[in-house]
Amino acid sequence: MSTSDDKTPLSLCVLTVSDSRTPADDGSGDYLVASLEAEGHRLHERALLRDDRYAMRALVSKWIADPAVDGVLVTGGTGFTGRDSTPEALLPLLDKQMPGFGELFRAVSFEEIGTSALQSRAFAGLANGTFLFALPGSTSACRTAWEKIIRDQLDARTRPCNLATLRPRLREPA
Repeated sequence: MSTSDDKTPLSLCVLTVSDSRTPADDGSGDYLVASLEAEGHRLHERALLRDDRYAMRALVSKWIADPAVDGVLVTGGTGFTGRDSTPEALLPLLDKQMPGFGELFRAVSFEEIGTSALQSRAFAGLANGTFLFALPGSTSACRTAWEKIIRDQLDARTRPCNLATLRPRLREPA
């Protein structure tokens, strides 16, 4: 899919939302950091928060207000249990939703996990000119999202189009 030599590194944040993980056993966060760095992107900041919608919203708001941040990858809190509140916390921050991401993620996931894919409330969008991707908390789901969707869309060489090359125009006035 990549046809150009123009690699545009992006500055990305990674947030793990979990009531049970610690920095020592955050496999999903570790995977996302290693993967984005392997593609030449820069880790701007990383955090791990309990599933608290207000703490989550405050941290992500800080990141999207920083013009040095191009994107935020959030893992965890997208399920249906009582504590899963990532969509409720972060959807209000979006200026534009990217419905195709969630649809495509669930379609790709269906090939891997069957009808269990319907339990994912993964989503993506644009907040203050910053890409936001909210993924399930499992490392395998993060791998699926990164390898099958996000990696190529954050690569300026992907054709016919990608999100990375839109970055300079995302804050244009409406």
